[in-house]
Amino acid sequence: MAPPLININDIHLTFGGNDLFSDVSFAIGERDRLCLVGRNGGGKSTLLKIIAGEIEADGGERFVQPGCKVAYLNQEPKFDGYDTVEEFVLSALDAHEEEYSYRSDMLLASVSIDPMADPKQLSGGEGRRAAIARALIADPQVLLLDEPTNHLDLPTIEWLEGEIKNFRGAVVVISHDRAFLNAVSNGVLWLDRGVMHQGKLNFAKFEEWSEEIYRKESEERAKLDKLIAKETVWSVQGISARRKRNQGRLRRLYDMREQRSAQVDRIGNVSLAADTGGTSGKVVIEATDIAKSFGDREILTGFSTRILRGDKVGIIGPNGAGKTTLLKMLTGQLEPDSGTVKIGTNLNASYFDQKRVALDDSMTLWDTLCDVGGDQVMVRGNPRHVVSYLRDFLFDEKQARSPVGALSGGERNRLLLAKQLAKPTNLLIMDEPTNDLDMDTLDLLQEMLDDYEGTLLLVSHDRDFLDRVVTSSIVMEGDGLAVEYAGGYSDYITQRKLSNAGQAPTEDRPAAKTGKKAFTSATAPAKPKAAAKLSYKDQREYDNLPDKMAKIEAEMADIEAALSDGSLFTKDPEAFQKKADRLDAARAELEECEGRWLELEMMREELG
Repeated sequence: MAPPLININDIHLTFGGNDLFSDVSFAIGERDRLCLVGRNGGGKSTLLKIIAGEIEADGGERFVQPGCKVAYLNQEPKFDGYDTVEEFVLSALDAHEEEYSYRSDMLLASVSIDPMADPKQLSGGEGRRAAIARALIADPQVLLLDEPTNHLDLPTIEWLEGEIKNFRGAVVVISHDRAFLNAVSNGVLWLDRGVMHQGKLNFAKFEEWSEEIYRKESEERAKLDKLIAKETVWSVQGISARRKRNQGRLRRLYDMREQRSAQVDRIGNVSLAADTGGTSGKVVIEATDIAKSFGDREILTGFSTRILRGDKVGIIGPNGAGKTTLLKMLTGQLEPDSGTVKIGTNLNASYFDQKRVALDDSMTLWDTLCDVGGDQVMVRGNPRHVVSYLRDFLFDEKQARSPVGALSGGERNRLLLAKQLAKPTNLLIMDEPTNDLDMDTLDLLQEMLDDYEGTLLLVSHDRDFLDRVVTSSIVMEGDGLAVEYAGGYSDYITQRKLSNAGQAPTEDRPAAKTGKKAFTSATAPAKPKAAAKLSYKDQREYDNLPDKMAKIEAEMADIEAALSDGSLFTKDPEAFQKKADRLDAARAELEECEGRWLELEMMREELG
């Protein structure tokens, strides 16, 4: 068996007077594909820098096999001092490694970057692609990647997956992208509350494995708590009679209490919730034959969609395909060259920008949330003390007066979520919200979006997150073509394969999440040749659905009014529960009716 390429033994590091991590030991062997996971702020990036030799730990040992080349991709690449991208990439080579310089053009071509471009003018995605090319150029034995998929589009992420699978050396990667980690990993390094756990498993099994570790910890705590209680009873009842003889046993009790107090419970979760505010109109956005060009470049041609209240729509496509342009047209920020966009009534929109322009680095977290002064934040209509609200997003009280510029990428995203989610909104527009978030926060964001009753427009390259959240996907396929598919990313891939094979998806194929079917040029049933209008049965159903939906909405309003009476639960819990159950059933009926109405409307347009 070959010796490890890198050995990390008993590493510890103190930050701000507290141990960031201690007694961390593991080895990196040939062909290892290790994902380094853990909470934001837990020390993952710092540990990766120690492995790379960028910084030194306070204690412990880092040993690298002689002749082993280690390449490191920083989470935030620096381009200062380089006039061209090619110069930046070649700077990774040592003097004796000029033989690898030919790889520069090949790698930059693979990631579609002009070697002569000014690196300081690159977009976030282009800069990340150039930095990946730099990490790969010298054919290292160990590749260390910190959030490599941030700002990358899906084709580039899939290209990177292939590069890692074919890479001859070892890889350690920090990423929040579950689909990416599932595709490349064969081991997990889990940094949890300063302690390292290592498992030889694919990341797909991480949740089951980590829950087993938590379960065992909980059992050990319960045993220790029980023993402490037993010893405490003994100390009260028997110590006076056996004081001299049993001081050792008393010291044991104190030691156990100290041991128990030193144990760190599982870190709390971010508290995420969104208030939809007032109810919007049924049709939120209706776009008809919209088109947009910039010079000779067609961004969009002849695209139509109808987005209803409660829809959760993902917008997918490679960088530069026009996702943000489409988003701006659908929300009225940009006029199409042709076609029309109708914006619904009673909309209260909130925008989560991937560039975080809503944050001012010079302001403190306190002032960012209390932008009108004082110490109270209006959170969905209710006052909260700013420190209490910051704790919901895992910020320490000491950070409240710290500048935003001192935060990590994940912390900045959490602060922006705190700011945006405090506002009542029935239209949530999120542009790459998952960048830099840890997986626990991603899970909670997903749960919040599942429960959110407003309308969501989501731009993301995170395939797993799209699959978990959206009900339909608008895919920017290039050359001005945009197609809407039912479901998330995986559903889109399946439907596209069927379409390419000449097998249109069947009309009864279930859509992701809600079961509502979104019909498009790729998924809609073929236009009947003989029929010029809806069948009698379908036309009758189409005519009656608006009245039926209005009755359901009126019933829901009555039930909600009754449930708002706080005394109902106390007076008649059974009646309260029946009304709550009926409200859930009415919501489901309304959603089914809206889906059927949309289906019939699309069929009517096809026939007309």
